[in-house]
Amino acid sequence: MLTEKQIHQILQESGAMLKGHFKLTSGKHSNQYFQCAQVLQYPHYCEQLCRELAQRLSAFAAETVIGPAVGGILVSYELARALGVRSLFTERENGKMTLRRGFRIKRGEKVIIAEDVITTGGSVREVIDVVKEHGGEVLAVGVLVDRSGGKADLGVPVEALITTSVVTYEPEACPLCQQGVPLVKPGSRNLK
Repeated sequence: MLTEKQIHQILQESGAMLKGHFKLTSGKHSNQYFQCAQVLQYPHYCEQLCRELAQRLSAFAAETVIGPAVGGILVSYELARALGVRSLFTERENGKMTLRRGFRIKRGEKVIIAEDVITTGGSVREVIDVVKEHGGEVLAVGVLVDRSGGKADLGVPVEALITTSVVTYEPEACPLCQQGVPLVKPGSRNLK
């Protein structure tokens, strides 16, 4: 079992924990960002973290793990591998989360949702809706980092390797904007 200290160390060593001024997917701003792609680029870290998550989720007896593209794909795959089940992912098509590529979910299929980071849980809720639309049963959510401090209500149990409360600001009330700190949308060029 990995301790919380060991998990933090893996995230720090890989460069997945960033400090600065960030625009989050939700549109809110924050002084901290978890860029899990940085840790997931190392297969040994990805495998370690997802094996730990699998141990915590094994009692749910899932048949399938599914995650949203892009961040949830590798987490879904490694989590499914550790659980010995299949892995799927959803994608946005015309702005709506959907199953593509011939993926199917059987009626009553027991599913765990996988994600790298949640803040508001919006993408995970969309995946939950997709699973339910296809007749699947969502058992739980497994996530590497829960930035909501455990406050994102997803309607099912959430197992996170790290749960933290990261300060977020509405853009019009952001003190970092008021101080002129350059705003960055991770994965893109500087926005200001």
